[in-house]
Amino acid sequence: MQLKVSSFLVAFLIVGALTLGGCSTQDVTSNSAGTETNTGNTTSTVSEIISENIPGMKNLPRLEGKATVVMTVNGSPITIEVDGTNAPITAGNFVDLVQKGVYDGLVFHRVVRDPQPFVVQGGDPQGKDPKFPANRLGTGGYIDPETGSERRIPLEIKPMGGEKLIYGKTIQQPPVLGHKMGAIAMARSQMPDSASSQFYFALADLGFLDGNYAVFGNVTDGFDVVNKIQQGDRIESAKVTQGAENLKTPD
Repeated sequence: MQLKVSSFLVAFLIVGALTLGGCSTQDVTSNSAGTETNTGNTTSTVSEIISENIPGMKNLPRLEGKATVVMTVNGSPITIEVDGTNAPITAGNFVDLVQKGVYDGLVFHRVVRDPQPFVVQGGDPQGKDPKFPANRLGTGGYIDPETGSERRIPLEIKPMGGEKLIYGKTIQQPPVLGHKMGAIAMARSQMPDSASSQFYFALADLGFLDGNYAVFGNVTDGFDVVNKIQQGDRIESAKVTQGAENLKTPD
């Protein structure tokens, strides 16, 4: 007799796997929960709309517009449209790390396809060392060489139909950037503001994650390559091919 598992339980289990392995095993203290930034009119630049009241926000890279990143895995390209219009800090962090070469050589440490397609996750800098224990991957983030500390970014979600970027908390409303098949989003620990460098590709429509994790782009070409990624495969290279001029970094 085959055991039947409810769809709710399946969702709970796979989300738990994503959260617990998201970014760091360390506790994260957030002072930005419940803080929102008002975009004002649609002609404002991201530089003008980011609230300086959110601790550390002004020190983070941001993407003012869109960019294209081509990631090569197993000799084949994956083209990613990175959306800084609707996720400026999350997108800016990713593009900045791509330009720094952080993702080159990193391993995909989590691939979940059973009991149903879920995610392909990578981006732990510890994975660059082939001798690093595989069972410890999923606990690391990008260490800023200037500060010696892990760079963390706040949870950043823009609700559908709204003009405000919500920071530091999950939302109930449908977001502009949802977890459609091929979406790319930031992994994190249980604390909302704990994302750093780890990301995941959605292998299916995962609407139950919407509002809880920050989507910042989507695969526009090469999703077949994503579908073939196995645990242990590495990112051979990641390059910004368009929109690099839209990245704004702190002075």
